[in-house]
Amino acid sequence: MAVLGIDLGGTKAAFFIFSAEGVVLHRDRILLRGAKSNAVAELIVRQISASLGTAERIGQPVEAIGISVPGIVYHDTGAVWAPNIPGWDNYPLLQEIKTKFPHIPATIDNDRACYILGECWQGNTRGCRNAIYLSVGTGIGAGILAEGNILRGAGDVAGAIGWMALASPYREAYAACGFFEHYASGDGIARLAAHLLKKTPGYYGELSADPSSINSYTVFAAFENKDLLALEVMDRCLEYWGMAVANLVSLFNPEKIILGGGIFGPAVSLIPDIKKEAAKWAQPIAAGQYVLEGSALDRDAGVYGAACLALRAVREADDR
Repeated sequence: MAVLGIDLGGTKAAFFIFSAEGVVLHRDRILLRGAKSNAVAELIVRQISASLGTAERIGQPVEAIGISVPGIVYHDTGAVWAPNIPGWDNYPLLQEIKTKFPHIPATIDNDRACYILGECWQGNTRGCRNAIYLSVGTGIGAGILAEGNILRGAGDVAGAIGWMALASPYREAYAACGFFEHYASGDGIARLAAHLLKKTPGYYGELSADPSSINSYTVFAAFENKDLLALEVMDRCLEYWGMAVANLVSLFNPEKIILGGGIFGPAVSLIPDIKKEAAKWAQPIAAGQYVLEGSALDRDAGVYGAACLALRAVREADDR
């Protein structure tokens, strides 16, 4: 038996064929090339068809399809809101896939849920019933597993941790993505570095040469070279990451918290320091009961989670 896992991003998508045991049998990645609305769905449908053909050729026909979407999935309708894909404010993605491939069970979920599902299936949270995947990349989100179930919330928005408030006063700049994401995401790191650069007129380090080129990669490179401004940026972000972890520990009492996304990555070496920071803020008993570590699946956690969704669809169909 094989399943197709699809991890849809704002600019690209991954299509992996998996065995039931979690072995990757084939992988493809495509660029969305600025496509919008229906054009994105057409690209997905075209690549699904190609992947199904590949699966037949290798003797592993696909029995179900799972899709990870960067945004909100409304489970009562199968429609999605994906802010990085123009025209996907309430897009009927699941219906589109089911119409094109009526003979194959298909299911979708948000990327946050898929990250933690992927880790639970083939990563560092196998065997856990209470675990969290904190994804820090361009944005910030959290996939939360509570008592073995994905926590979704009343409107399928649970896990939008970028809006976690970690300091006052409120500023209008936080409205678009929240305080935590504003400062401690990939974009936030660059934003914070540019802000501190303006406030440090006597600084002539690595990040002063071309302020317009500052991004998270240049900040991490400067940090590795002990640049003073980059050190200050990372100290600030480390504090915010630690506070966020502490809040998750105190609220959910998880067995594990996984730090993943593009920033962890280069920030994975900071995990011990983040845990020390979290210990200052967290409920002390819960703080002694969890493990904080990086993702075992790196940037493929979402596509593994999508495949896990597909396998669940197969098993539910068999049970019926």
